[in-house]
Amino acid sequence: MSLNFKRLAGLMLAAAIVGAPAASAWAQEAPPPAEAMVEESSPVADAAPAVEAPAEVVEEVVEEEVATIDSGDTAWMLTSTALVLMMTIPGLALFYGGMVRKKNVIATVAQSFAITAVMSVLWMVVGYSLAFSENGNAALNPFVGGLSNAFLSGVSYEGVSGSIPEYLFVVFQMTFFIITPALITGAFAERMKFSAMLLFMVLWSLVVYAPVCHWVWGGGFLSEEGVLDFAGGTVVHINAGVAGLVCAIVLGKRKGYGVENMAPHNLVLTMIGAALLWVGWFGFNAGSAVAANGLAAVAMLNTQVATAGAVVSWMIIEWVERKKPGMLGLASGAIAGLVAITPAAGFVSPQGALIIGVIGGAAAYVGAVWLKKLLKYDDSLDVFGVHGIAGIVGAILTGVLVDAAIVGEETAAAASPITQFIGVLGTVAWSAIASFVILMICKFTTGLRVSEEEEVEGLDLSQHGESLHE
Repeated sequence: MSLNFKRLAGLMLAAAIVGAPAASAWAQEAPPPAEAMVEESSPVADAAPAVEAPAEVVEEVVEEEVATIDSGDTAWMLTSTALVLMMTIPGLALFYGGMVRKKNVIATVAQSFAITAVMSVLWMVVGYSLAFSENGNAALNPFVGGLSNAFLSGVSYEGVSGSIPEYLFVVFQMTFFIITPALITGAFAERMKFSAMLLFMVLWSLVVYAPVCHWVWGGGFLSEEGVLDFAGGTVVHINAGVAGLVCAIVLGKRKGYGVENMAPHNLVLTMIGAALLWVGWFGFNAGSAVAANGLAAVAMLNTQVATAGAVVSWMIIEWVERKKPGMLGLASGAIAGLVAITPAAGFVSPQGALIIGVIGGAAAYVGAVWLKKLLKYDDSLDVFGVHGIAGIVGAILTGVLVDAAIVGEETAAAASPITQFIGVLGTVAWSAIASFVILMICKFTTGLRVSEEEEVEGLDLSQHGESLHE
């Protein structure tokens, strides 16, 4: 009896100690729900059966923890997106604008500006869906996406892509969709109708760019084959370079080509444009890590090293051949290095990047200077020589120099020059054939080339009714 009394007294004392704070809180606020009153440390909680959350609730919590927006990654990708947009306007516009004759400057920069607007709308309406959604037809999915995300349907304001907002991924990829067709304009500079240019770019972006983007980055057959393209060597540069070559051949040479002086009218503009492209390319390559992490740092360092290496190699070759290194050559070498490292930026070491840059710069010189003279085509601003040739060299060397310490043993073991060549060959074939067909459509609708009188007058006046005045 005395034992029971002592036990009862002990329990009452413990209850008083535990309950005193609770009683004070009870007096100040409403009682908590019944389940919240069961403390994990209390004897009642020990005796009560564990209450498990429903499975769907647990899954939802796990999903929220995994798909979280990282503010650092988001800030970097916002910056990268702005840098890539800067590559087209004003970067590419000034780079190309400085290389044409004075009577075609406005027409040349207007092409980049108009493409920026038209491609932005087109990407939102259907381009993004064709590149990154799944096709409802399983047989077509390896080749092109579907229309489930047309007008960005199903793309949520609160959606997350990796660790950034889904909307941010959409607009980052939009800048690639903008600059790729803008690159092509350099191949037919000073002779294509503005209306034909717009029609060609709309059709080309949907029929060529979007499918190739899907092949490599959207889960298509080239990605399944293991083709590596970190930031667009295949999707952007080989694609645009080949299309540019087809355009140059189909449209024919500029009037007076090889006879009249067609030297650049303002190399200072070209240098400024090249510098903006160089800086903007850090968003292009390092931004393709889609995060502010070590991989972005690898891509940024590789981009700088390869670009510098290409400038040096182009300069040396030109110095030996022409006895003088030119500003146009320095700028062209820089673009060649940027192009060559693009497919490899996040896959190789800095040592590999230097090799790619040096070889890429030399190869682009061969393509832009010697090959063009040999085959006698008029690629006005060397789109194929720089973007096509350097892109092909960079893509293949990616398979040679891929670094297991960066990409992992499995990816490095699967990578090979043969696999990369398959990606190059598929892109070259599709871009060439489709570009030719689209040009024929333009030829029999809008017409392709301005009249001889309009070309002599200059596209500034004939196409836009404007001109530069000293």
